[in-house]
Amino acid sequence: MEPVLFVDVDGPLNPYAAKPQRRPDGYVTIRVPWEAGAGVYASRMLRVWLNPAHGAGLLALGYELCWATTWMDQANRWIGPVLGLPELPFVDFGNDLFAERPDGVHWKTERVVAYAAGRPFAWIDDELGPPDHAFVAAAHPAPALLHHVNPRLGLLDADFRALADFAASLTS
Repeated sequence: MEPVLFVDVDGPLNPYAAKPQRRPDGYVTIRVPWEAGAGVYASRMLRVWLNPAHGAGLLALGYELCWATTWMDQANRWIGPVLGLPELPFVDFGNDLFAERPDGVHWKTERVVAYAAGRPFAWIDDELGPPDHAFVAAAHPAPALLHHVNPRLGLLDADFRALADFAASLTS
């Protein structure tokens, strides 16, 4: 059984914190209607930078891919096609979306661990910190890699190597 790779969009795939006037090399720009409510779109468009090569890179890693993003199922509509990804499952954050925890654990972390259901996993995100590492170590019995991606840079070759090395360590 393949390990799961939980994929955040904003930060790892969309380097939103890069210089706003300069799209990173290899990236394309898409404009996504900003969802103002259930099925209602405002006139505001969200700029998203994506590197189409990231899709093939993610697929080649040997993981079962799963969205772990505020985009939830909308990542399949807007992000996946640009990257050449098939429709992926997603973590449904439901009412936990953006809910702050008093222990400092990111609002995604508990749901990600529950979704993994004891399977080895890696998670790429730009908002992971020590409380998340501690929570996963205490609550998840299998190996896990919580990999921070710089939101100014997005996924780099070194990030893909770290993910590949972790997957390889599970079979040795």
